[in-house]
Amino acid sequence: MNVDDKEKIKAAAEMIIEAEALLVSAGAGMGVDSGLPDFRGSEGFWNAYPPYRKLGLDFYDLANPGWFASDPTLAWGFYGHRLNLYRRTVPHPGFALLRQWTVARPGGYFVFTSNVDGQFQKAGFEAEKVNECHGSLHYLQCQANCLDRIWPAGDLAIAVEEESMRAQPPLPGCPDCGRLARPNVLMFGDWNWLSGRSREQQRLFQNWLASSGGKNLVIIECGAGTAVPSVRRLSEQLLTRPHSRLIRINKNEAEVPAGQVGLAGSALSILKRIAECIPGS
Repeated sequence: MNVDDKEKIKAAAEMIIEAEALLVSAGAGMGVDSGLPDFRGSEGFWNAYPPYRKLGLDFYDLANPGWFASDPTLAWGFYGHRLNLYRRTVPHPGFALLRQWTVARPGGYFVFTSNVDGQFQKAGFEAEKVNECHGSLHYLQCQANCLDRIWPAGDLAIAVEEESMRAQPPLPGCPDCGRLARPNVLMFGDWNWLSGRSREQQRLFQNWLASSGGKNLVIIECGAGTAVPSVRRLSEQLLTRPHSRLIRINKNEAEVPAGQVGLAGSALSILKRIAECIPGS
């Protein structure tokens, strides 16, 4: 680590120590240290899921709600495999560091994430303090939106044939009308996503932001890239509030607005280095 990086680490640690309120914002890069696949570019996706290379389908092709109507075993193969993976995955130690820092803040904390994996809740963050702006794979909705209802996936098991990446019957059904169910996840070009659960999370988030007005707010952003800019956009919008600062941790896109701290590296490695400069971490 060069001198400039060491100074940035120290600056980030001091910001966290002095923070009255903390916002953790996170994108897909947050989960890579837990062993979740990196979907950066078609090659990264195909390395994680070789069968899709043969089909010529990348992440953006598959994250399309149209497959649930035209090819439901393909659709549920993709999302069912990810649901099974997320259930098996253990959050990396960086989550615990963030949890330790957030609970010590007098103004409290919130999490804003574009991830649909439920890893923050699994790591012990309070469910009512997590805003999942793209929904969650751990919740379902009716493909036909018969009653506009969202329900937990619970212990739903999806059997996926690894060679073809197709889900094996029976596929999840709506408990109200019996038709096909789908994940309550915002996909590309998705006009049928039921946003009620995420809207309620957003309401709680906005209430927290209002209550923390005037407090020294520090945003710790982990693994949020520019390809899907929801998280980065929010982090930078909040810098217009008085007394707000940003720590951006990103392996490839650590650029920050003037006066903020950008740290190039994986979420876990940078969080551990910051922790070395925070007493009690």
